[in-house]
Amino acid sequence: MKTLKALITVPMILFLAQAQALAASGYVDTSRTYSSGLLIGLFLGFCALIVVVQLVPSVMMLTAFIKESLAKRKPRRQGVGVR
Repeated sequence: MKTLKALITVPMILFLAQAQALAASGYVDTSRTYSSGLLIGLFLGFCALIVVVQLVPSVMMLTAFIKESLAKRKPRRQGVGVR
């Protein structure tokens, strides 16, 4: 069992160490990459607001559906010879 654990653990450690090294190798200057401006940021924020506003009623409907389905459930009768 220990050999199986070692066979799984060693490659995972190597993959994780390699991913960090690859991520640190290139420096990305975000001030040059994101140069869209204030209006684009406001537009994306407005789009995110629309998505969040649409999620609220759907979560409310989901909770109401779950409550109704649990309330309609009949308790199972326990005993000998009960069908």
